[in-house]
Amino acid sequence: MVPTRCDSPSARLAGSATLRRTGTRQPGLWPLRALWAGVAVTVGGPLADALSGASPSVQVVAGAGAWAAWAAVLLAVSVPRAVSLTAVRIGAPGALAVALWAGVRTGDASGGLGATWAAATLAVGLAAAVGDALVDGSSYGPERRFALRTPALLLLGPVPMVVAVAVAGSVTGPLLLAAGAWAAGAVVTVVGGALAVLAGRALHQLSRRWVVFVPAGLVLHDPLLLGDPVLFRRQAVARLGPAPAGTAVTEATDVTGRAPGLVLELVLHRAATVVLVERAPGRRVARPVETERLLFTPVRPGAVLAEAASRRLPVG
Repeated sequence: MVPTRCDSPSARLAGSATLRRTGTRQPGLWPLRALWAGVAVTVGGPLADALSGASPSVQVVAGAGAWAAWAAVLLAVSVPRAVSLTAVRIGAPGALAVALWAGVRTGDASGGLGATWAAATLAVGLAAAVGDALVDGSSYGPERRFALRTPALLLLGPVPMVVAVAVAGSVTGPLLLAAGAWAAGAVVTVVGGALAVLAGRALHQLSRRWVVFVPAGLVLHDPLLLGDPVLFRRQAVARLGPAPAGTAVTEATDVTGRAPGLVLELVLHRAATVVLVERAPGRRVARPVETERLLFTPVRPGAVLAEAASRRLPVG
């Protein structure tokens, strides 16, 4: 999938009409909360059966770790914050991995139910509206935050690998210690724990990418691609809307990260300075750029445009 640009004014008008009908209302987080609560039963039972042949110490450590992880994610989705999105992105795939392992280990129907339930939880947890609701939980007062899409190149490999490192690094060492492998367990606990922390921080950087509407205008906050958050005041905005087909990077500053989805274009009355972050081997390079047009890709572009219109920003 590649970034999508709107190919005609009529399509943009049709999109605006849809925005007026739907507004910016978001579905609640209750479906995700209910599904995650059910993980304790649908995945917990098969996990207990799968561990029945293990030593008591392994059962205790595995059970305590599973309950702690489940409770942490439940708390995260109960109190929405940007960090809650990171917790879901680690916890939901982790629950699916555990459910699949338990299902293979036990070979009965309960394992299949657990894997199906965990897969549904993961699908809902990765839904665009859920991501926006979690990110928006960190807003202050009249702010409204909307998540940005993850760059495609990260989705194709690095993100799943980092999630796997975060999960495996957290559990492998304690399980080895519980199994009596003291030397290996100690080394893996230290190294794996450090890797898990680094992986969690890297994933959280992706959760902290958003466009936020404030009383003065809108801010692009993207620590991955921008050196600093950039405020664009309402008076400076000439237009916010789908990027016309054929818009090139040479014509506008691209901060989409080549993420899939509909690309929005922010057009300014006069040039503003943005600091782009480029990665060279072993270091980050900040490059100031003067631009009148920026391209970015929110997770829910329709909701972003509807919110902009409600705040009297020029949309079209």
